[in-house]
Amino acid sequence: MTAVSELLSGERAASQLSELGVRRGGVLLVHASMRSVGAVEGGARTLVDALRRVLGPDGTLVVPAITPENSDTSPAYRRSVHGLSDEAREAVRAAMPPFDRATTPAPSVGRLAEAVRLTPGAERSGHPQTSFAALGPAACALTARHRPDCHYGEDSPLAALYESDARILLLGTGFDTCTAFHLAEYRVARPPRRRYRCVVTVRGRRRWWEYEDVDLDDSDFAELGRDFEESDSTGAVRTGRVGAAYTRLVRLTTAVDFAAEWLAEHRADRPADPAKAIRP
Repeated sequence: MTAVSELLSGERAASQLSELGVRRGGVLLVHASMRSVGAVEGGARTLVDALRRVLGPDGTLVVPAITPENSDTSPAYRRSVHGLSDEAREAVRAAMPPFDRATTPAPSVGRLAEAVRLTPGAERSGHPQTSFAALGPAACALTARHRPDCHYGEDSPLAALYESDARILLLGTGFDTCTAFHLAEYRVARPPRRRYRCVVTVRGRRRWWEYEDVDLDDSDFAELGRDFEESDSTGAVRTGRVGAAYTRLVRLTTAVDFAAEWLAEHRADRPADPAKAIRP
């Protein structure tokens, strides 16, 4: 059993976040692994409170609230139906609940992000697959602009975060989880595109919706992040510890600008992935 003295307190977490460089009054996009942080007194809620305390009343906390569970074109779906019969696959599709901005959970993003989403007063963007949740005075403005056929591009909260000179906190996670790199995928010349499909509600009725958007691919984000961190000479990446978690604080604009150039060079001749094609 973990001793009480080993628990990370909210006060200690706030001190470590301040030492890392989290800005009072800033905008902060957080990706967090509570498992990496270790035992926290009060759990994810304590860490959310510590983040908000360091950001102060003028700061805004943002988290991804993605929902791949209501799509049959997501990697999560392909994993869930691997090896199943056609009948069993259809049963999985038939049981998928439609996206609801107010109630649909986002279990794949972890406990801290869910704690933010469930906090009274949190705002959430309306994309049925790649929504964001936010707390703070800029929450409405940051989540208002999210066109339903634009996952992470210029009509998404990521573009608003870029314009807000936000910071990214990778709290016990690596660059492979850095959602902001997706914005760079939209900023290369002629990015590849594909079809997506998910379950939504239209006029009170459940229905499938299909749309086209940039072909998202995070398979090389860890390599991209490593090159970014190794080349950084501007102080755009700061590192430290929060609890037991190795943590990075990253300037979002610098990361996205670097990523756009890196992706243009490293993905120039990448072939399309046939596994992402939508079968009729």
